Amino acid sequence: MRYVIIGGDAAGMSAAMQIVRNEEQAEVIVLEKGEVYSYAQCGIPYYVGGVIEKPDKLIARTVDTYREKHGIDARINHEVKAINPEAKTVSGDGFEITYDRLLIGTGARPIVPEIEGIGLQGIHVVKTIPHAEAILNDLQKEVKNIVIIGGGAVGLEMAENFINLGKQVTIIERSPQLAKSFDKELGGLIHDEAHKHGVNVVLNQSVEKFIGTDHVNSVLTDQEEFEADFVLVAIGIQPNTEFLDGTGIHLQASGAIQVNAYLETNLPDIYAAGDCATQYHRIKEKADYFPLGTHANKQGRLAGLNMIGKTRPFQGMVGTYIIKFFDLTLASTGLPSQEIEKLGYPFKSIQAEMPHVAGYYPDKDKLTVRLLYHEKTEQLLGAQVIGKRGVDKRIDVLSTALFARMTMTQLEDLDLAYSPPFNSVWDPIQQTSRRRG
Repeated sequence: MRYVIIGGDAAGMSAAMQIVRNEEQAEVIVLEKGEVYSYAQCGIPYYVGGVIEKPDKLIARTVDTYREKHGIDARINHEVKAINPEAKTVSGDGFEITYDRLLIGTGARPIVPEIEGIGLQGIHVVKTIPHAEAILNDLQKEVKNIVIIGGGAVGLEMAENFINLGKQVTIIERSPQLAKSFDKELGGLIHDEAHKHGVNVVLNQSVEKFIGTDHVNSVLTDQEEFEADFVLVAIGIQPNTEFLDGTGIHLQASGAIQVNAYLETNLPDIYAAGDCATQYHRIKEKADYFPLGTHANKQGRLAGLNMIGKTRPFQGMVGTYIIKFFDLTLASTGLPSQEIEKLGYPFKSIQAEMPHVAGYYPDKDKLTVRLLYHEKTEQLLGAQVIGKRGVDKRIDVLSTALFARMTMTQLEDLDLAYSPPFNSVWDPIQQTSRRRG
């Protein structure tokens, strides 16, 4: 059997490794349009900020490792431009390859808006190691004022790292708050942290033009103009699926490839996984598009197993993520209130602030917990936690509760670890649940 994989990063290589580990006679060909395999995209802001010294630290396995140690035919500079499902071939400039089973793991790319001046020098996006290298190359020049377009996770992480490099940073966000996937009741905590560290936060403004001759000099919004030596556009990503036009493969409105629980597309012997594919959302109970490295690795691993007949379904996700933003940790799982409202679920919310350890224990920090639950069934629908310490522990418990479709009462019944340096007798998430009455 010949297994062809398009894309040499998280999903693609997770699949490739499962195939070669479980099927001795498998021929595995991976086609990567770039030159770097299996790199940690989520670590790139910290490479730019100097926390990670070398890009090599971000690479899990090199091309040579895949070739020499694992027997994978890993190719670079091979961009697939067409798939012929009937002939079972993939092709690009100067090559055409047949397959028995195919995995599409082409990932996604940063959205580049069609705004006047977008082609000026000094305007960047960030997702890959080459993007990071281009950013670092520009930062070696006389860069003082950086404008970030977009206040989501990438924008916040990059803002922190630019501030740590001694730059003046402005974030322009067209919505009323940063990190808009958090409820508005928590937005003030995020904004206060940004202001505390010198980030200029501009809300409710849309960028209309980038001004400059060859190099960007300023950013014009619908309300004012901001000086800029350097611009980072971080307004989201879009799946790399345009080359599938005419194949008959079903795509979601987002452009993501529609897959079933076994990562199969609607066409025989063609699978998809990672940032180019949909993920089943356990709370929404439907296919969604929530691209994260955790999902890409899981989906890729399962796709590889399913391709060789070791069937195992992807059980779905609940949308859990966590961000370091200066001294705070911001974490969310499940649905924020605006999404619950769109679904039409009757819901309630409860929010509380308390120490992250026992109240009488010294060296404690404030933890803010917000829980959202179904008004009638009391099933947990979403949760958000913000604080300096102890956030990761709580969000993972809440993510597990959401995955298991637990109710608020069941959340209170959990047997969680207790010792004063780590917790109260009642964990903060349980204390918050109990306050609903």
